[in-house]
Amino acid sequence: MPKTKKKNKKKTKIILAYSGGLDTSIILKWLQENYHSEVIAYTADIGQKMDKKKIIKNARKLGVKNIIIENLKNTFVKDYVYPMIRGHALYEGTYLLGTSIARPLIAKRQIAVAKKFKAFAVSHGSTGKGNDQVRFELGYYYFGPKIKVIAPWRIWKLKSRSDLIRYAKKHNIPIPKDKKGAPPFSVDDNLYHTSTEGKILEDPKNQAPEYIFQRTVSPEKAPNKASYITIGFKNGDPVSVNNKKLSPEKLFEKLNIAAGRNGIGRVDLVENRFIGIKSRGIYETPGGTLLMIAHRAIESITLDKHTMHKKDEVMPKYAELIYNGFWFSKARFKLQKIVDLKKNQVNGLVKLKLYKGNVTIVSRQTKSKAYSIKKVSFEENKSFKKSKVQKFISSAARKLRT
Repeated sequence: MPKTKKKNKKKTKIILAYSGGLDTSIILKWLQENYHSEVIAYTADIGQKMDKKKIIKNARKLGVKNIIIENLKNTFVKDYVYPMIRGHALYEGTYLLGTSIARPLIAKRQIAVAKKFKAFAVSHGSTGKGNDQVRFELGYYYFGPKIKVIAPWRIWKLKSRSDLIRYAKKHNIPIPKDKKGAPPFSVDDNLYHTSTEGKILEDPKNQAPEYIFQRTVSPEKAPNKASYITIGFKNGDPVSVNNKKLSPEKLFEKLNIAAGRNGIGRVDLVENRFIGIKSRGIYETPGGTLLMIAHRAIESITLDKHTMHKKDEVMPKYAELIYNGFWFSKARFKLQKIVDLKKNQVNGLVKLKLYKGNVTIVSRQTKSKAYSIKKVSFEENKSFKKSKVQKFISSAARKLRT
């Protein structure tokens, strides 16, 4: 338990990453009790399902005077999600890093707010067993190296969910219920994805119940007729859907709806956390799944072999850096330069077929000359000298013995 002064001559301030839910409401009250400081509630709107009126109401009920809700949806997609998609980032070959990529932005803005209000500390609601505590705090220290970080889950005496419930009841903090009448699953969501963890999911032998899925219908219940969608790319980033230019936020919203209703984007994953624990999570990344597939498709006809293979080579490390919270590290910046080396060449259209959980590439169009129909055509032999193939094979054969 932190040491506190009985009397403060000057009211100090703490910036709390506040969702309005049970955990952060408990943390808000706990900070007030144990630090005798003014708590400023900060909420980053990055496309998660949220009730702004409820957030404000809950914070006001707990005595918060300053509540900041900041719309970061376009920034989140343009400056965080899109660079990651250009890198085709998949952690352990499966996870599209939806939670991982959100924390750096929130941490950056939280520090900006802390500097504005001259707060002495920032706080978050991440548990002591999770990855998010690392992601938040690496972001805090990058932008505010001298800031005090308060991580309640690592220092308070509330050791279990039951302790939290008792604390909430004592302070009249509303306790949400799910269908089982118990505290809900741990859910994180933003424009890019939704993740669900805890309860029945903690045992890997249990099948994920259908009612936990929020963005995708089951493939079995998806439409019996296929849908088609065309994504336009400019300088490596998506800019249009079905030939209509859209902002990053609106583009993602449209792709999420199209993929979600066709049962696309579900992942059931047991992952290796940065801190050494294995955990099981259910992830829904409908629009992101379409973009990953479409982006690789447009690169296949616009980039040369060496560039594509180099990107594939660095991707596992790139994805791991993001997963572990090193978005602002020199190592990630260096790999991003490799990822983006020839992004100005990645332009064109990709048409996808969506059907019952599956995505099929229908067509690719570009003005790029990286792909030559003449060279690959079985009907034309003048532009490709077959006589060079024997030398190529002989050279390769010599490498077998080196």
